[in-house]
Amino acid sequence: MQPYELTATEASALIAAKELSCEELARSTLARIAERDPIVKAWSYVDEDLVIRRARELDKTPALSPLHGLTFGVKDVIETYDMPTQQNSALYEGHQSGQDAACVAVVRHSGALVVGKTDTVEFASGGRMAATRNPHNLAHTPGGSSSGSGAAVGDKQVQLAFGTQTGGSHIRPAAYNGIYGIKPTHGAVSREGAKLYSATLDTIGWYGRCVEDLQLVADAFQLLGRDLAQPVALKGLKVGLCRAPAWDQADGYARAALMTAARRLEAAGAIVTELVLPEPFNGLDDAQHSVMFGEGRAAFLPELLGPKRGLLHKHFLDIVNNAREITPQKLVAAYDLAAECRRAFDGLFGADLDVVLTPSCTGEPPEGYTSSGNPVFNAMWTLLHVPCVGIPVGKSPKNLPLGVQLIGPRFSDLQLLQIAHACAPAIHENNTLGTIEI
Repeated sequence: MQPYELTATEASALIAAKELSCEELARSTLARIAERDPIVKAWSYVDEDLVIRRARELDKTPALSPLHGLTFGVKDVIETYDMPTQQNSALYEGHQSGQDAACVAVVRHSGALVVGKTDTVEFASGGRMAATRNPHNLAHTPGGSSSGSGAAVGDKQVQLAFGTQTGGSHIRPAAYNGIYGIKPTHGAVSREGAKLYSATLDTIGWYGRCVEDLQLVADAFQLLGRDLAQPVALKGLKVGLCRAPAWDQADGYARAALMTAARRLEAAGAIVTELVLPEPFNGLDDAQHSVMFGEGRAAFLPELLGPKRGLLHKHFLDIVNNAREITPQKLVAAYDLAAECRRAFDGLFGADLDVVLTPSCTGEPPEGYTSSGNPVFNAMWTLLHVPCVGIPVGKSPKNLPLGVQLIGPRFSDLQLLQIAHACAPAIHENNTLGTIEI
């Protein structure tokens, strides 16, 4: 096995035991990127000399945390002091702020090795699509807007990577690329230094190749509830099978993935019951759109007023010019509905419910590169501010990964990761990606 093939958790143990150097891992990673990126196109910026120099410095430094020397990709809407942050926009070509975003600073101060910037849909919103291809089937999208981060981890070009989610930009690419991802509770991780789209919705998340990888990063962020999270037994775990209001938009593969995951959990001893959300939840997808586009007007106004406004994609002109006719009344109603449903959702958990199991996408990744997929199975959860963990289930006959997500109440992130740790071996068939037929 080559070093780049190691999970973050495996590499962390070897580095701690002095059986693998940071430079060895870095060189193996860069060789994998050189081999694969010409066709997968996950990266917008990599400086090989810089990566090697940093790795050598890490080898001279006592380990700061289990993240020491592990390879990290950063979505190119998140600031890095030593690399450009171009946001896939002609307005920001070559832009370098000279500062790390808060999330990047946390992992750097923990010893992680930032390899480069991963391609993204423009401003993590719309307009220009990323150049990235799905590494499992190059004719299909890897999802977005965290396109490059999802593909880089899914193609073993990097062990860990940051993504962001305003609608479905993080969990959906996890499903499309056959990897694990966490979208934490909104506000649990600082989004300072990432391009603002919607203050109510924007959330920083990360990808890994197993739940343990996600937990390594969660530990670095010192998430709330560290003293409360406990290991979970799968036998007797109470799982709510939630088809969600958008079930009619799920293709046969999305439905098969969800029901396959449910059957596997039941076979392993979990108690799976149908969960039907109260009627007000049916309006959350529309409410999320109102909040996202309503707040997006202010976020993209500076770009519209700037001297390079002619380079701005029409998608952003429409947002700023309120083409969707978001009224003050509609925006207030969306905020109020979200507040009502957040309280109601948190209240579902307790004696009869430990975790929610629901689709993470509408099914197979779309063919072509003009769409990064439909976020309808993510947007409502983003608006609810709840933590979500994406877990692979299998692949379609086209070799396209399929996934599901586990969801808990607000600020249960660490306990949700414990639940995911218990569920993943059953859902993911001990980390093998079997083919799912419909």
